[in-house]
Amino acid sequence: MLPATEKLPKGEEIDALCSSSACAAMLDGQRAALRAIDKASPALTQAARAMSDAIRAGRAITYAAAGSSGLMALADASELSGTFGISQSLVHIHMAGGVPIDGDMPGDTEDSTADVNLATEKLCLGDVMIVLSASGTTPYAVAVAQAAKDKGATVIAIANNPNTALLNLADIPIYLETPAEVIAGSTRLGAATAQKVALNIMSSLMGINLGHVYKGMMVNVIADNIKLRNRAVGIVAHIANTSIQSAQSALEVTNGDTKSAILVAAGCEASSAQTLLAKHNGHLGPCFQSLPQNRKKSSNMGENDD
Repeated sequence: MLPATEKLPKGEEIDALCSSSACAAMLDGQRAALRAIDKASPALTQAARAMSDAIRAGRAITYAAAGSSGLMALADASELSGTFGISQSLVHIHMAGGVPIDGDMPGDTEDSTADVNLATEKLCLGDVMIVLSASGTTPYAVAVAQAAKDKGATVIAIANNPNTALLNLADIPIYLETPAEVIAGSTRLGAATAQKVALNIMSSLMGINLGHVYKGMMVNVIADNIKLRNRAVGIVAHIANTSIQSAQSALEVTNGDTKSAILVAAGCEASSAQTLLAKHNGHLGPCFQSLPQNRKKSSNMGENDD
């Protein structure tokens, strides 16, 4: 019996359709892949918690995969530093055969386990290993998961077929029940889309758990280009309810640290901002509540309640 990722789609073959109908069929396939993520929501939440616990403890998160799954992992891992300010030393990405630097990505590397040690040699107890494989049987992915488990890392596995070797090895298995691809076996389509979204949800929930999202904004952004510097100014101004000029001044005082700048713009002494953030594990909400002017407001509200 063919696995779900290899089955022929139902209905007329896509190459027999006109271009507009083929486009519509592909979009339908993508929508169906997204709907498949719904059932995985509890596992995604659990995975995000494991990721945030690891980062909070100074442990590393490593992504490993082959082919299209590896590209989805690469896209997610590469964004964590800029979006959430996660230290680059705590995020690693390994692909079978290495991360491609051109358009050539040989398919035979996924069958080799030669690079498994490279992906797992620095793993320690408390680290998290995220392994992806659409089939759930890719030799490289399964071997990495086994090696990571042997080293005491928490293994999060994502696959698009149920009851596979990869999912059975995982501490947190995430099965994405995507339908047959509109081009049979081409898991760069629906399966990859579901994987990409699942990873985005996991890492974004991790950022929220770590306090790097506040009032719906990325308050730990690394502002290393013009666009992001402007964004940081807007974030500070919006959350601290202050002017653009005051926001810019606060960012200058804090050397571009957005969270600290928000507190400074809200009336906190620059010398106290980092201490306050450390006290509250990087979460801005309780930091705001502990500012003198806000403590006074809370006290007055309590008196009024009496």
